[in-house]
Amino acid sequence: MADEQFVSLSTFRRTGAPVPTVVWIAPEGDALVVTTTADSGKVKRLRRDPRVELRPSNRRGQVAAAAPVATGVAAVVPQDERATAALRRKYGLQYRLITGLERLLARGRRERVILRIMAE
Repeated sequence: MADEQFVSLSTFRRTGAPVPTVVWIAPEGDALVVTTTADSGKVKRLRRDPRVELRPSNRRGQVAAAAPVATGVAAVVPQDERATAALRRKYGLQYRLITGLERLLARGRRERVILRIMAE
């Protein structure tokens, strides 16, 4: 999954129903990392249930019928330079533009965290 440009990350509701979200993902050490806002739904679900499923997807989150599924567990950790650098390295100017725009629009009010995903 580390080589994919976009990945559908599924976290799980209390009912067990998956909630897919398209994300950028990058390898960092022995984990995969994703950045998101600390108040996102996926963070709330992961604090209760750390299980995740990953599938290659397109920019809109559409997953091919025969797409492989990877399972793992995710830990919500504070944003750190190594994880940020891994995402910046992979997505380059695209990453800088999106995060810069987000900082401008949110005026720095939205704390970001890292989801560190490990294989089960």
